[in-house]
Amino acid sequence: MNAAYEKLLGGKSGLIGLLAMAVLLLAVFPLALDMFRLNLVGKYLSYAFVAVGLVLCWGYGGILSLGQGVFFGVGGYCMAMFLKLEASDPISTKIQSTPGIPDFMDWNQLTELPAMWQPFHSFGFTVLAVLAAPTLLAFLIGLAMFKRRVGDVYFSIVTQAIAAILSILIIGQQGLTGGVNGITDLKTLMGWDIRTDSARLILYFVNAGLLFACILAGRYILSSKLGRLLVAMRDKEERVRFSGYDVASFKIFVFCAAAMFSAIGGAMFTLQVGFMSPSFVGIVPSIEMVIYAAVGGRMSLLGAVYGTLLVNFGKTYFSETFPELWLFLMGGLFIAVVMYFPNGLAGLYQTQGKRLLARLRGKPAAAPEPAKPRAAVAETTRDGIEPVATLEASK
Repeated sequence: MNAAYEKLLGGKSGLIGLLAMAVLLLAVFPLALDMFRLNLVGKYLSYAFVAVGLVLCWGYGGILSLGQGVFFGVGGYCMAMFLKLEASDPISTKIQSTPGIPDFMDWNQLTELPAMWQPFHSFGFTVLAVLAAPTLLAFLIGLAMFKRRVGDVYFSIVTQAIAAILSILIIGQQGLTGGVNGITDLKTLMGWDIRTDSARLILYFVNAGLLFACILAGRYILSSKLGRLLVAMRDKEERVRFSGYDVASFKIFVFCAAAMFSAIGGAMFTLQVGFMSPSFVGIVPSIEMVIYAAVGGRMSLLGAVYGTLLVNFGKTYFSETFPELWLFLMGGLFIAVVMYFPNGLAGLYQTQGKRLLARLRGKPAAAPEPAKPRAAVAETTRDGIEPVATLEASK
């Protein structure tokens, strides 16, 4: 029981952080926001799945992927295909030349449903595809890259190229994917109208619940031996390899886990927003997703969620208030965070938040701890996880 408490909840500090976020997401937002704004928050939280995955593969594993939009989009398109088939029954599409197929296929003169769409009549297959298809794609990319020891900036460029290729492919195959418009006009999930306010409220809570599940899964990974090895590989990869560990396999695993998290977010995005398009697959959204993790703190799972909310709230507020200047304001916000808070919101909490809490309690701020020897450095995150860093030989 104590081991599960430490691994899943991150000890006392981790439990407090989870409870604070649960109160914010499950009580404060639903009570304080109208349904339109709450649905926006649900959309933001779907991006947070990607940021949480980036904490695993970038913050701890040192694998900077600039193509996470690929996995977000694959998960979203899998769910959109199921919803579109349900909305394209023969009665609803009787005015088409070929009833029973999606409207964009009829516009492109297709006369029957393509074979790749047939399995998506099943919701069970769709859920399996949301989880398996992006994970398999990530496995193939990781196998091709990490087994050949392709890393650092080269891996980032390759993932960025994959995001561009997939976006162009989706746009070019208009008859299969809906082209630049994507898959739109999604109405029901197994007969349940997802456009009503009650449905959106339920989907918001489901989205938040799945996000907490991913955070707990990430904590379990990071608090295990694998988490310590990820930090060691990030700092001294060759030393870990010479110690007898298969570095490539560990990298593939954490990259696949991040891809699965992203795909879940993409599927939930489709359910809440009601469409999926290639604009969420390409290079720009993939880089924005990295910004979410950077602003929140790439070493903090909870910080990634707060970073996602902050950046997207900023985008919404600036675009509504200063429609001509909002891009410059968003750029200034990101530059300010990088320059003055290099460890993101989680780092700000570590340096200033604890001092503020101590002052509010009337206690003197704790003196900074003396520097530890390099052979026993530990990295502590806001989540209460303490992965031991690579042991370095004293000089």
